Amino acid sequence: MALPSSVPELTGGQVLGVTSAISYALPKPEDKKLTHELTQCLEKHDVFDSDSGLQQRLLVLGKLNELVKRWIYDISIVKGKSEAEAKVTGGKICTFGSYRLGVHGKGADIDTLVIAPRHIDRSDFFHSMKERLEDCKEVKHLRAIEDAYVPVIKLEFDGIEMDMLFARLALSNIPVNLDLLDINMLRNLDHKCVRSLNGCRVTDAILSLVPIHENFKLALRAIKLWAKRRGIYSNALGFLGGVSWSMLVARTCQLYPNAVAAVIVQKFFFVFSTWNWPNPVLLRKMDENVELDLPVWDPRINPSDKYHLMPIITPAYPQQNSTFNVSHSTLAVMKEEFTRGRNICNDIALGKKCWDDLFELFSFFSLYRHYMVITATAKSQEHYLKWTGLVESKIRILIGKLEYNGGIDLAHVNCKTFNPEPVTNDSHKLRWFIGLRLKKGEKSLDLTYEIQVFTDAVLNSPAVLNSPELADGQQVEVIYAKRKSLAEYLPSELVPPPPPPKKAKHQESQGSPAVGKKRASEEGSTQSSDLKRSRQDSLCSITDISMDSAASMASLDNDDSVMSCSISESINIDKVSSGSTIGNISQVPLASSQELSDSIGGAHSNDLNIKNPIKFNLKSI
Repeated sequence: MALPSSVPELTGGQVLGVTSAISYALPKPEDKKLTHELTQCLEKHDVFDSDSGLQQRLLVLGKLNELVKRWIYDISIVKGKSEAEAKVTGGKICTFGSYRLGVHGKGADIDTLVIAPRHIDRSDFFHSMKERLEDCKEVKHLRAIEDAYVPVIKLEFDGIEMDMLFARLALSNIPVNLDLLDINMLRNLDHKCVRSLNGCRVTDAILSLVPIHENFKLALRAIKLWAKRRGIYSNALGFLGGVSWSMLVARTCQLYPNAVAAVIVQKFFFVFSTWNWPNPVLLRKMDENVELDLPVWDPRINPSDKYHLMPIITPAYPQQNSTFNVSHSTLAVMKEEFTRGRNICNDIALGKKCWDDLFELFSFFSLYRHYMVITATAKSQEHYLKWTGLVESKIRILIGKLEYNGGIDLAHVNCKTFNPEPVTNDSHKLRWFIGLRLKKGEKSLDLTYEIQVFTDAVLNSPAVLNSPELADGQQVEVIYAKRKSLAEYLPSELVPPPPPPKKAKHQESQGSPAVGKKRASEEGSTQSSDLKRSRQDSLCSITDISMDSAASMASLDNDDSVMSCSISESINIDKVSSGSTIGNISQVPLASSQELSDSIGGAHSNDLNIKNPIKFNLKSI
């Protein structure tokens, strides 16, 4: 689709988004200087693709597009079309995500969508198109996930990783100048096709709603680098993914339409460190009176939408909340990171700090005294990606349950995963870590229920129940580790040094905003009021809520314990028979035999019914 060109300068009265801008100020010489320094810093972090890399991507997309067109032609002939009809049937590949936005880096994958006419269905794509890709010499590591929420074929084409989605439109021919933002393109489509189209529609809508594309792209590169280095870039684990960060930067560009990238980054942290969550972030007004009747995010109609903590709403119909995975803990971590970013940007503007300070890598394993370690083990490389992906998708369930445990103040999952050493041909493992901050005065902690809910979610997922080959021999293990024993689970270079005894005596490590004492008191006092406010706000106009938040921006702009664990929980999936999963839970001693016998009696049963609670006992230092 043809996107509107970037507007060189906006003046008062012009609106991009649901409110007018906070400031139309033009960049000053010092703003341009800071932007130049920001660009140099990003180059040092290697976030830009090379010219040869760009050419390689264009070449790969050209080859894949020709392959898709030929496949559509051949299938059309098989389905009774004449040669003349098959030649004009059309079909194409569209890109979306970071590549379409122009902010991809070296080694990044390319998100693509195959658009086909109505006589070609999804089963054709996942069978005949898959076979054609398998026969292509440039293709490696092909994996079809047909039963996913958004069905996808993952592959590596000539060294570039790609995700291929599929959507068939209710058209006999696909025109070359197809406009995917035309809402009529969604007519007579099933939900999977609508969801597949949503990526392209949202990406194109974002680009159409920002004033100056180059400033948006540079600022977005900076925010993505910051989010990754601060450990808050993961939609699956309850933080934000690429599209959500893109929308937050786009909203900042709307509020400061003439600002250069350095100012946009600074204002990004100002706006969202003071944003009144759970008021939604909107790039445009919600579509109303649409005849298609597709489900959209609307807390006035959908009760479950009232409980979303950090709603960021996609700008293309049907509008959805891209951050429904955000939990109380991940929101608390991100809010503190927003505040940290704002303070550092203020110091950068004053010449007290530089951009490298903003992008400082956070040290997760120095933050907490108590950790949970999740290890997923696959029996072969063939099952490794699918099994570890399944386990990761359920970790947010564990986080949610931990947050409701009365003894836990914060459950902070690390987005970075680790491959345990050594790795053998018969062992394929991936490991996640969750840092726990306990409430003051806690002397014991029972996590039996939380772990059981998590393991049940893994064992009883449709992916396991419907895939006998996946259910044979895979394993997931959840154990507890103190900070001083992390060397058993991490490479030596990542093991933190022991903290100074005096500091450890009085407080948790203050190395990151994520563990600040201030947040503990703030979160406890505001969570219930935020929830009540979100329910009240849902009775108002959604657009008005976002306008109120933007208006407030404009006015603002002029514990001493150590835990020891008795057992770990290890689940081995043996097989799936007649649609049911058989799981065996084994107890693995982590402490002395006396401690083990004191805290647990008998063995667990085969039906995943944990009868003896798993207790973590605490003692004072």
